[in-house]
Amino acid sequence: MVEVGGVRRVAVRLGAGAAYEIEVGAGTLSALGAAARGAVGPGAARAALVSNRRVFELYGRRAEGSLRASGFAVTRWLMGDGERFKTWRTAERALSFLSASRLERSDAVVALGGGVVGDLAGFAAALYLRGVAFVQAPTTLLAQIDSSVGGKTGVNTVEGKNLVGAFHQPRAVVVDTETLRTLPRRELTAGWCEAIKQGAAGDRRLFAQTVEFLGRERSEGWRSVGRREDELSRLVAAQCAFKARVVAGDEREDVNRTDARSRRILNFGHTVGHALEAVTVYRRFRHGEAVGWGMLAAAEISVRLGLLDETGLESLRGAVRLAGRLPRAADLDAETILRALRSDKKSVGGHVQWVLLEGLGRARIVDGREVPARVIRKSLRAALGAG
Repeated sequence: MVEVGGVRRVAVRLGAGAAYEIEVGAGTLSALGAAARGAVGPGAARAALVSNRRVFELYGRRAEGSLRASGFAVTRWLMGDGERFKTWRTAERALSFLSASRLERSDAVVALGGGVVGDLAGFAAALYLRGVAFVQAPTTLLAQIDSSVGGKTGVNTVEGKNLVGAFHQPRAVVVDTETLRTLPRRELTAGWCEAIKQGAAGDRRLFAQTVEFLGRERSEGWRSVGRREDELSRLVAAQCAFKARVVAGDEREDVNRTDARSRRILNFGHTVGHALEAVTVYRRFRHGEAVGWGMLAAAEISVRLGLLDETGLESLRGAVRLAGRLPRAADLDAETILRALRSDKKSVGGHVQWVLLEGLGRARIVDGREVPARVIRKSLRAALGAG
């Protein structure tokens, strides 16, 4: 990580010498055009901006102005807001927009918004003309530290979450931490759950740094994020750097890898989290909120299998509490969740691959055949009923 003029730059290094840069800082959205131009080169004439209405009302004019100032002809399309719009139908509409915008192979798609916007826009960019350049401008905490980094794109189907998608790496990621000031509290909670996940799964120091920050923010009030902008930017950049290291070592999530640096460790909390989203038709939980419950369920399983001690479980519980209040989950039936788990897209050989904990900062990938159904049921009831 390199800091220049208050902006932290994190390099994501991929195979065959490919790389892109994440810029993190307050006010970086004003430099979106320059970052996009530097990433796609002088030959790009058009930038197709994908956002949603709420985000565009807050930041769209600034983004468009920056892109135009760097010589792009800008078109825009606003999709629906929320996970339920991350569908084939929406992707088809996005592809029609790109076609109507007369995008060429040298041009770029720019995503301005949270994880749903980024996933959908990136998926359309991967398909259109067999792949056009893609630039991420994430405006939610979850998107800034997680979904905008690593090139995963996709849509949900009736069978499950993200079952259709593509790896399509962005050319640049521009993270403006000032956008976090306008986030609803639930969006912050969702993002902090993902931040806790990354530390818990692979970096104990990052976990402690995140918990320490959240403890101070909780005591001073959620809206104090603007009062310690540099500290917030430092933490967001550290989260991005962690994700970048994991992606660099396992860009396409090799299903044969089970080591502690596999990209699959980032799925900690996602197995149950995706099931919770599916059984509530993507209407009760933000993605990060579902991951919050999913982490607690995975930690309960870890304890019951003798991998994690009670101290580690309680530390994780405390961290999730600091992230914020999660929507209720105690009313959800364990058998229904178990059925939804069978559609997890990360199954291998027909079996769910659980990401469990051997300790904070040490994930372990466990084949589903080693996790009895009775352990899952008890863990679900213990975790989801814990409130």
